[in-house]
Amino acid sequence: MFGFLKEKLKKFIESARHPKGKEEESAKAEVQEKNKEKLEYITEEAGEKADKKPRKKQKPEVKEIKIEKPVEEAIEEKLAEETKKQSEEKVGFFAKIKSRFSTTRFDQETFNELFEKLEALLLENNVSLEVVDKIRADMEKRLVNIEIEKSKIEQEIKNSLKETLLEILIEPFDITEKIKENGGTFVMLFFGINGSGKTTSIAKIASLLQENKISCVIAAGDTFRAASIEQLKKHGDKLGIKIIHQNYGSDPAAVAFDAIKYAEAHGIKAVLIDTAGRMHTKDNLMKEMEKIIRVAKPDIKIFVGESITGNDATEQARQFNSSFGVDAIILTKADVDEKGGTAISVGYITGKPILFLGTGQDYHSLEKFHPNEIIANLGLE
Repeated sequence: MFGFLKEKLKKFIESARHPKGKEEESAKAEVQEKNKEKLEYITEEAGEKADKKPRKKQKPEVKEIKIEKPVEEAIEEKLAEETKKQSEEKVGFFAKIKSRFSTTRFDQETFNELFEKLEALLLENNVSLEVVDKIRADMEKRLVNIEIEKSKIEQEIKNSLKETLLEILIEPFDITEKIKENGGTFVMLFFGINGSGKTTSIAKIASLLQENKISCVIAAGDTFRAASIEQLKKHGDKLGIKIIHQNYGSDPAAVAFDAIKYAEAHGIKAVLIDTAGRMHTKDNLMKEMEKIIRVAKPDIKIFVGESITGNDATEQARQFNSSFGVDAIILTKADVDEKGGTAISVGYITGKPILFLGTGQDYHSLEKFHPNEIIANLGLE
């Protein structure tokens, strides 16, 4: 996760330190090669004309004419000037910026030119437009019209990005400690769209709770999708965890109610409620979710989304948060997400912490989310 974005940011920030890098050298080499060809052509053409021109008979007494510079040398100098001019026009983006720092003050024009490049980079990596606007506003406040030493420009850009991202990415709480501190049965409700990885994520959480000596049961609240109950039963058999279920087509709120009552009667510490995947645009399914929440009264509502879906996951999180109030987030398939912008966007849109990143199919492939690790992965330390 964040591999692609990290490389892009690295090149972007390094260009501030090396304004006259490979881009300029390449441009200069290209111009010089063209001018070399041009010089060869001019010299060759001049030679041909000289050969074709009829020669006059030499007169016995011809005064020597002094030429200040040979023709070839004059042409060389002219083309050198042209090469220099064209190369300067092709100087990289940051070189133009750095050349303006005579007073080491980052003016508005310079900032606008800088952020135009950064904005394209962020959008390309699934960072939502709202987050980009937030980053722009924060960076503008921290950088524009502020005296900055030339040697510290790169670090100031890094610091500005880092501070904004740490504001967006909330430090997650420890779910196991939260459950242990709770006096009664702790109820966890999971929701998201079809195929987001809810059921597998629930099994991973159940495994985590077992490792921390926390007893739990799972409610098979997805009574709509074919084989969903059987899938949970397989996980339950592997983990040795009780699965509370009814027939397909049953009221999922009733399944959740039964699971909570079973847990309370048997002194079980946590209930994990699975639900059918639903699009936020389906009113009847959203109303069904409202009923489950009303009956189960969950202590925590967790949105499960795919990190690789980018802006789709961001919009889903927004709608579920608006409708039901998201308390925490799990992002699945993070191991195949090279861009990473979804985590930043979902964290900002909901204002809630990302608890875990799903990084595979086995029960231990669930990584705790740490904002500082994201900062380090992006090379902003």
